[in-house]
Amino acid sequence: MVTVVGVHFRNAGKVYYFDPKDLPVKMMDRVIVDTVRGLEIGTCMTDKREINEEAIQLPLREVIRFATEDDEERERRNKEKEEDAFIRCKKKIAEHELDMKLVGAEYSFDNSKLLFYFTSDGRVDFRALVKDLASEFRTRIELRQIGVRDETKIMGGIGICGREVCCKSYLADFAPVSIKMAKTQNLSLNPTKISGICGRLMCCLKNEEETYEYLNSNMPRLGDEVRTEDGIVGEVSNLSILKQKVKVVYENNGIREAKEFPVSEITVLSHRKKNKGNQAPETEELKETLDADEEKVLEELEREEEMTAPAQDEASEGREQSQKPYNRDRRNNKNNRRDNRNNKKQAEEANTSNDTENQAEKSANRDNRQGGKNNYKKKKNYHGNKGNRKDRQPSEGQS
Repeated sequence: MVTVVGVHFRNAGKVYYFDPKDLPVKMMDRVIVDTVRGLEIGTCMTDKREINEEAIQLPLREVIRFATEDDEERERRNKEKEEDAFIRCKKKIAEHELDMKLVGAEYSFDNSKLLFYFTSDGRVDFRALVKDLASEFRTRIELRQIGVRDETKIMGGIGICGREVCCKSYLADFAPVSIKMAKTQNLSLNPTKISGICGRLMCCLKNEEETYEYLNSNMPRLGDEVRTEDGIVGEVSNLSILKQKVKVVYENNGIREAKEFPVSEITVLSHRKKNKGNQAPETEELKETLDADEEKVLEELEREEEMTAPAQDEASEGREQSQKPYNRDRRNNKNNRRDNRNNKKQAEEANTSNDTENQAEKSANRDNRQGGKNNYKKKKNYHGNKGNRKDRQPSEGQS
């Protein structure tokens, strides 16, 4: 077991584990910690506690000391300098005519590095921009490209619920969200109603997913034939998941009637068969009607969510942290893939070298054979010419 304390560096940021040493730190204390980016000021989000060594990455970096008033004043000055750096960097981007949107600027606590966050649809060659910024700010410059969700997390905003967006207020990590969650919660599949201000599926769809899955496990499916405690036999036409009620359509003296019953009073007699599309049939009142544009946007949203891996907290990336074992496995897998690529590249280079040597050897053999043929022809021509010279010599008796 290892004694640690959890520290985060901004609101709703990730919590990183540090070694508190002998300091009597407690929750909400402001401390100075040692990170890979140098000294940083942060807030303790946990008291001292012991955790298993397998759950963190050793060795841990240390908590240096408690933050003083001077440290707090320095942080306030850094915030003011960040606003000025943001404006100046935006002008430089316009001068270089780069296709990028500047999101934020962040100074390290000791002013040894200035970090800019930006978004762009593709890759951007900002080498000339970095040179200009380094000459202007006289410090180390780093530009980091982030995604649209990280942009919203940094800038903040108001969601359709009227409250501050979840990623800015309390979410530390982005969880994967899918269209299936909206279907499970019986929400409208209209893209404008299930998308956040970032243009992706709302993160809050994940919040109630477990609850809806549990409640749905007790509910029958649409179209199932059921019997109530009163002996009424009918067909399920609507589900109220949160109320745990089922609307049943049945015939009463030749007249079709509908009535809601608690799910505890319902017994499923038979399940309705699925159609060819492997989807349970829906009644007309529940069927979603989307136009072609909405369906296209919905498909794009689903494809983006499938292709996008769980996003990282880009603003805090680079600080020393303690990852869980599965993160170490993922990093090991990444290293293995890089080693495999390097080995493959070396093998290709070796094969290329061997091919070059074989080609040179073949060329030398061909030249030797050609040289032998030429020598043979020269020798043959020489002897033939010698015989001709003898024939041309005058015989005895001739003048």
